[in-house]
Amino acid sequence: MNELTSLQVSQLVDLLWNADPEIKKTLARSASVEEARERLFEYLNSLERHYFNICSQKRFKHAHIIEKANAKECIRVLKNIIRTENEEMTKFSALSHLWQLVRNDSSTSHVSRGFIAEFIHLFRGINANSGITEDKFILPDDDRRASRLRSRKLDEYAVKMNAHLMKFKSGTELSSRAKSSSLRRKILKFFGADEKDWRDYKWHLKHIISDTRTLEKLIHLDSEERQGLIYAEQNKIPFQVTPYYLSLFNEQGKSLEDRVLRAQVLPSLYYCSTVRSNRLLRKNMDFMGEKSTSPVEGITRRYPQIVILKPVDTCPQICVYCQRNWELKPLRQSKPTRSGMMKAIEWIRDNENISEVLITGGDPLILTDDYIGLMLDKLSAIPHIERIRIGSRMLVTLPFRITTPLIGVLKRHHKPGYREICIITHFEHPVEITTDVIHAVKKIRNAGLSIYNQQVFTYYNSRKYETCSLRLALKRAGIDPYYTFNTKGKEETEEFRVPIARLEQERKEEARFLPGIVRTDEPVFNVPKLGKSHLRAWQDHELIMILGSGQRVYRFFPWESKVTLIDDYIYSDVPIYDYFQRLRADQEDLNDYKSIWYYF
Repeated sequence: MNELTSLQVSQLVDLLWNADPEIKKTLARSASVEEARERLFEYLNSLERHYFNICSQKRFKHAHIIEKANAKECIRVLKNIIRTENEEMTKFSALSHLWQLVRNDSSTSHVSRGFIAEFIHLFRGINANSGITEDKFILPDDDRRASRLRSRKLDEYAVKMNAHLMKFKSGTELSSRAKSSSLRRKILKFFGADEKDWRDYKWHLKHIISDTRTLEKLIHLDSEERQGLIYAEQNKIPFQVTPYYLSLFNEQGKSLEDRVLRAQVLPSLYYCSTVRSNRLLRKNMDFMGEKSTSPVEGITRRYPQIVILKPVDTCPQICVYCQRNWELKPLRQSKPTRSGMMKAIEWIRDNENISEVLITGGDPLILTDDYIGLMLDKLSAIPHIERIRIGSRMLVTLPFRITTPLIGVLKRHHKPGYREICIITHFEHPVEITTDVIHAVKKIRNAGLSIYNQQVFTYYNSRKYETCSLRLALKRAGIDPYYTFNTKGKEETEEFRVPIARLEQERKEEARFLPGIVRTDEPVFNVPKLGKSHLRAWQDHELIMILGSGQRVYRFFPWESKVTLIDDYIYSDVPIYDYFQRLRADQEDLNDYKSIWYYF
């Protein structure tokens, strides 16, 4: 891939036609796009037959089975892309652009480098020439020798994985703890507080940092961060960070180690300007269509047995990429109403199909122990409720909230064999797992409660083995990986988005190298209004088009598509080529990611 990121469009076009001269000839001799379409279907059908025909030509017969299997997938995708149905669906014809390209190589302004790069890899793929890997492993017939060679090969995998994992520090490492302690002392001195205050979650809530001036007195902000924060203040776009979470930052300025932390809570200029524009245009920012899945106020329902209960509309710290960023309020402006919560619980009580409730928001642990106790009392009194989940990020943003009285409230309603209370949290990176977090986790686990993590897979934690390092740190701490979410397609959070292919690649080439008990999370795409679609299941989604920008367009089939005829969902992804350019700028070795083009 290094070759492609530094080439001009005309050079990429040369690589394109070299990847499959037959396609160039086919396009050149076709008098129309329709004629080209028919000829290409014939060509692709012929390739597909030959790859798995024992009487085929030598070049097909001797292709490795891995390359032949990949060729079959690439042929399927290319057929999808040239179908008229998908052109109509996406209002774009990649075939038309390829047909034009072969007629005038000097005029290529109508397509991007990302577009050409996609087809270079597709053309190489259909010819069993992907170059996914040059590594070959053949076991001898002798069992003892084979077992030793196999063990040696597994050692190679482990060494490579460990070399990557060493790059990512957890918050429990001595160097991380030393930096955090230094910044903690500075924060306490700034607010005139002491160590006793630091361990009081109420002190942190009273000293939430939500202005640029205070931030700049505590940490160094680069010019881009400062611009975004000032613009946010001018346009009343809320941002909040707890003193505890701020202590995890690198005091001297953004680094590869803390950029995942900063990106979460420091809104960028792009984010803020897009939010402002959406407000002015009165554009709907409810990407997940929650209003259309809310039968009553405070309830969201997408599945038969579980509902979301939202008693609060704020968090101690607002994540920039949050799917509910459009409705979250600053901490001091939020006023949860007991009457609304009680009506929502009455609705749950009246629907016997509901057996599970996820209490989220906002962050419900922002509420008092008495308020939380009241909710759990009411929900636990409903005979058909078997499980209550508490969806909170307090373990990450303010672990001191996990107090002995709170544990008492939760434990009182946890009845093994009858009703479960569990915690759903949201760690993004191992640097967030500190000794304070582990202390809080111990309290929860000692009470008999389970903890599950939902990670959002963003650009800032998508480097090779970065999410694996999180899984390992979570399991060591006593937290089970649960879901890995593809980043939402929200316009304002484009900086966080990662190609779907990268998440699929991560599952196959990185997570698969971990023990099964560590990789218990499931990669999913959350279809607006309808719910999660599993990204490992090819029958749940398909690639239908590549746009001129290099964006892949996917059709998603909702989770219930095998039991109900239900409409599909069309999604335009971020270009793989653009993602590679960002990785390159961050000095990542692109060869580590080169197979990404063949995840569909």
